Amino acid sequence: MMIKEYSQFKEAEIRRLYSSVGWTAYTEDMDALCRGFINSLLTLAAYEDDELIGILRAVGDGATIVFIQDILVLPEKQRTGVGSALVSVLLERYPGVRQIELAADNTPGTVAFYRSLGFRELSEIGCCGFMKMQ
Repeated sequence: MMIKEYSQFKEAEIRRLYSSVGWTAYTEDMDALCRGFINSLLTLAAYEDDELIGILRAVGDGATIVFIQDILVLPEKQRTGVGSALVSVLLERYPGVRQIELAADNTPGTVAFYRSLGFRELSEIGCCGFMKMQ
C-alpha cells in the first residue's frame, strides 16, 4: 500500500469508492464533491497496485484545527490498516495542531476504531458537538 496526496480529482475512482461504502448523498452531486476536494486542506489517498482503496479528506486551517471530513476505505480492504495509516499520515503532517476533530457514525466498530487511534468522544473532555444538516 502507498499513501500520497490526492491532487487530481478523478470522478470515476471517487464515485466508485464513495458508492462502495454507501455514501450516495455525495455521489448524487459530483460537482459539489469535486469542489469539496479542491477546497480541502489536505486529501490523502491510499493505493494498492494503482487502485484507489482509501481516502482521507481534511478541512481546517492547519494551525489550530484540522477536521477529518471524510475517511473511506473499500469494504474489502477495511480492517487491514488502511484507515489507520491514513490517519497516521495526517497526524504526522500536523503535529502541533491543538484540535484534530471528526464526526462519525455512532456504531461500535466506528467508535472502537477511532478510540484505537487516540480519539475521545467530545463528552469525555467536557465538550459537546452540534451539526446542522441542510
